[in-house]
Amino acid sequence: MERSVLVTGGAGGLGGAVLEVLRDQGWRVVAPVRVGTERLPEGVFSVTAELTDPGAVADAVAVAAAEPGAPLRAVVNLAGGYAGGGPVHETPIEDFEAILRSNLRPTYLVTAAALPHLVAAGGGSVVCVSSRAAVAPFAGAAGYATAKAAVLAFANAVAVEYKKSGVRCNTVLPSVIDTPANRAAQPAADFSRWVTPAEIAQVIGFLAGDGSAPTSGAAIPVYGRA
Repeated sequence: MERSVLVTGGAGGLGGAVLEVLRDQGWRVVAPVRVGTERLPEGVFSVTAELTDPGAVADAVAVAAAEPGAPLRAVVNLAGGYAGGGPVHETPIEDFEAILRSNLRPTYLVTAAALPHLVAAGGGSVVCVSSRAAVAPFAGAAGYATAKAAVLAFANAVAVEYKKSGVRCNTVLPSVIDTPANRAAQPAADFSRWVTPAEIAQVIGFLAGDGSAPTSGAAIPVYGRA
């Protein structure tokens, strides 16, 4: 292992597949998790952290960057979540701000804490997860669409600011992901049209690695057939 990657949201519906792909690619994989999180895939290093807390995030990033022989070269921001609701005029500002906070704050804090390490290592990759809703909103999810659009805008800003330092930043935009939770929420849907975690994980693995070195500021659709 000659390089490390920090992956947030590793215990989520997409996280396990991403952790396994990066581990199998030879990365030293570090995943911040909450207390009580179930066991992560074998070979993944876990560290307890609340990703909305700047101090906890700094400590988790320090663990990811602690191996001199495997410098931190990539960050994958999976942490976030979905919350629907009613139309805008029926949505309390507290609900709107909560979904914005849960998606944007961890991405910002983790990326900001990791960037000095990526620069010191000579460059690297940041991968963020937005959503198709960021570019094609649907009714009843104004907060979610806004939050994911903010993640996309933030990633594009990082790509511009750190280009000269050799740090690239790209974003994937999934449609509905084929997870048990989404199947339970939409039992009448055609699951064969949804994109699978394994498919998205392969795209993320490519963006984290050296093969995507010429690419930064990209917003990559991963829609499956949805």
